[in-house]
Amino acid sequence: MRRRTVLGAAGAAIAARKVRAQAGEVDLLLVLAVDASGSIDADEFRLQREGLAEAVTHPAVLAAVRSQPIGAIGIAMVEWGTPGGAETVMAWEILRDAASAARVAELLRTVPRSTQSYNAIGDAILHAQALIQAAPWRAAERVIDVSGDGPDLRSLTAAPEARDAVVAAGTVVNGLAIELSPVTRFGESLGEHYRRAVIGGPGAFVLTATDRRDFARAMRTKLVREIS
Repeated sequence: MRRRTVLGAAGAAIAARKVRAQAGEVDLLLVLAVDASGSIDADEFRLQREGLAEAVTHPAVLAAVRSQPIGAIGIAMVEWGTPGGAETVMAWEILRDAASAARVAELLRTVPRSTQSYNAIGDAILHAQALIQAAPWRAAERVIDVSGDGPDLRSLTAAPEARDAVVAAGTVVNGLAIELSPVTRFGESLGEHYRRAVIGGPGAFVLTATDRRDFARAMRTKLVREIS
């Protein structure tokens, strides 16, 4: 009897998951807001894209997705740099299993690089929030994942102001700081700058990578934490 009860509960959970998925819900809407500014040369850019592709296909990330009530997240990618010029380079995709992860990874590797300059993080945050608001699915959790190797510079809307606006709208902003230099022009490490000026919302956090070869590890760790 107990075995039948357990199986029945499992079947009910699977059925509920399917109903919510069919109703246009996902567990998380995640925008990867990635630095594509002039400080990143072609080889570094390739390492960054490969790191993203490796992260979304990693078994730990897929296990985190499967562990959630619906078992699917929506994911998109924005490249930033130019003031007011952040660009959506990968529109919304579903990530739920190995096959969908492979599709997302291929797009992350191959979508054309946008033309960017400077470090307008605040404008990127607002662009990512607009993308979330226009998403084809609903989600209780909404996250903007900002990664880059420099501080906020020349934003039309400064990063703290943009961050506060999207947090007020219910979106969390997390950061991945690629710390190529020990101190930024503001006299603080990039991780410290992200903590002060970029991240916000319940449970918001910053991870650091020592270089772009460390990017995949940091992004994988970050994705598991965000999804879980």
